[in-house]
Amino acid sequence: MSAYQNEFEQAKNDPQAFWETQAKAIEWYKFPKTILHKDENGIDRWYADGELNTCFLALDYHVLNGRADQVALIYDSPVTDQKQQYTYKQLTNEVSRTAGMLAEMGVVKGDRVIIYMPMIPEAAIAMLACARLGAVHSVVFGGFAANELAIRIEDAEPKVIMAASCGVEVQKIIPYMPMVNQAIMDSRWKPEKVIVYQRSQCPAELNASPLVDDRDVDWSAQLALSKPHDCVPVKATDPLYVLYTSGTTGKPKGVVRENGGHAVAMKYSMSTIYDAKPGEVYWAASDVGWVVGHSYIVYAPLIHGCTTVLYEGKPVRTPDPAAFWRVCQEYGVNILFSAPTAFRAIKKEDPEGELIKQYPMPELRTIFMAGERLDPPTLAWVEEKTQRPVVDHWWQTETGWAISGNPLGLQQFPQKPGSSAKPTPGFDVQILDEIGEPVEANKQGFIVIKRPLPPGCLATVWRNHDRFQSGYLTQFPGYYVSGDGGYIDEDGYLFVMGRIDDVINVAGHRLSTGEMEEILGGHNDVAECAVIGAHDDLKGQIPFGFVVLKDGHYSVDGNIEKELLQKVRDEIGAVASFRNVMIVNRLPKTRSGKVLRRTIKQVADGDQYVIPSTIDDPTSLTEIENAFNPL
Repeated sequence: MSAYQNEFEQAKNDPQAFWETQAKAIEWYKFPKTILHKDENGIDRWYADGELNTCFLALDYHVLNGRADQVALIYDSPVTDQKQQYTYKQLTNEVSRTAGMLAEMGVVKGDRVIIYMPMIPEAAIAMLACARLGAVHSVVFGGFAANELAIRIEDAEPKVIMAASCGVEVQKIIPYMPMVNQAIMDSRWKPEKVIVYQRSQCPAELNASPLVDDRDVDWSAQLALSKPHDCVPVKATDPLYVLYTSGTTGKPKGVVRENGGHAVAMKYSMSTIYDAKPGEVYWAASDVGWVVGHSYIVYAPLIHGCTTVLYEGKPVRTPDPAAFWRVCQEYGVNILFSAPTAFRAIKKEDPEGELIKQYPMPELRTIFMAGERLDPPTLAWVEEKTQRPVVDHWWQTETGWAISGNPLGLQQFPQKPGSSAKPTPGFDVQILDEIGEPVEANKQGFIVIKRPLPPGCLATVWRNHDRFQSGYLTQFPGYYVSGDGGYIDEDGYLFVMGRIDDVINVAGHRLSTGEMEEILGGHNDVAECAVIGAHDDLKGQIPFGFVVLKDGHYSVDGNIEKELLQKVRDEIGAVASFRNVMIVNRLPKTRSGKVLRRTIKQVADGDQYVIPSTIDDPTSLTEIENAFNPL
């Protein structure tokens, strides 16, 4: 039996023994006696009676065990022309004082803290400071609009918000505090304090919002007065963070990540999947607002004793498509991880890969990609131009780490373009048909994971356990339903073909078309609408809206279309890439009134399709066909 097969079978046949062994790889205050049990809701929970602290594992442990002077965090910001490095000792000191600042404001174990910041060291420091206190952080991507932030404030009910005064893009500066103020004003929940890190590019006016007196606090001034704070022991099942992911109803779901299982999974994944060694340089070119940033910019590399890179820039135009290669060369990056859309952008601007030749990158060993489907042409281009192996692996916000991939720490499988290789040990991936029966090899169906899920996966949805049950566990009892469709071939390789629900993937960001439809439908002139994710060579998918106007309402010189585009931008943010909206006379529907979104998407993508027999009016597709296939 191969190394991979042996480990996979152990995790499948005796998960308790397998994950007890993996738990010994991290330092516990109290090692768990109960490895796996079912809680009162029948949900599998890991290490229930164990006690630990995630910040201790990421920082203090290494200071105490010989890595105090090793670089822990590299900050590289081409958009501000700033660079900074923190050793493990320096980062521990910054985090402990930041935790002290939060404690002085009344933050204790179990309190929530929302972090609304760009890719600056203070974002990671804020996350780790919350973990140090046992407070639950919820990072909100700085590109989200006030409405999205307000929804998360209402759901998480934070005692404190930690924000930066602005974000810096390639050609613009985005003030954050006006959005924070608007979000708080729109939310029924009001945080006690807002700690603002002032950036020189656009300092914020504090306490500028109406009805605010001494709510806002200057981060740097307050930190100077704060004392260090020790790590607070927490239970393994206490939440580390809540991260919101798009839901099919338009209301984001708060994925709850627990401390114990998360730490064990992060440590295990760094060696098993990425084959990373302590002391190596690991760079996940993502954002801390997304799950990749949580797992592989902040927690996993630091828990494993690596040096992690925090990059405030883009793959192109900061200043050119050699940005990634420059960072890899300058810091001796061993492992690079980003979304396929980043490499498609690089390929678009440097199709022959001429700039890659300027950077030998001798330490770069492997390139990993995830976040969306890795199309074979992008895979082939990156491997050819970099002369490095590319590993496609598949995972979700809900799982927090890879469901499938090429487990380089165990053995390297031959690559099959279009496949994310084989299920990771701990994930018993199966393909089921509509009635829950297993399908044969190479036949598409629902991708599910047999329970128990391994450590590190979500245990519930914040404040809405019924939504967790109905959204992931009810459809096929005994299984977690991924929401993706695909198949497993005769060699055990998994092929993920796309979402089953209406969540689309725009440049690695999961966004709800249902939420976009709700926004479009809120316009006074709109009678009904539909949004689908159309294929895009650069971003993977882009949203495309179809709108039916109320009788007697007309668009003059495209004014309604412009208003709709702006409305989505204002309420979701530029991250949605919502730039296409079309006014039609009617939407294609079934006789029962269901909009034929799948058929519309097939038209948009240029796929072959059969007009459904249930369609109410076959001519309703004509307008859409003409829009995508003009004569």
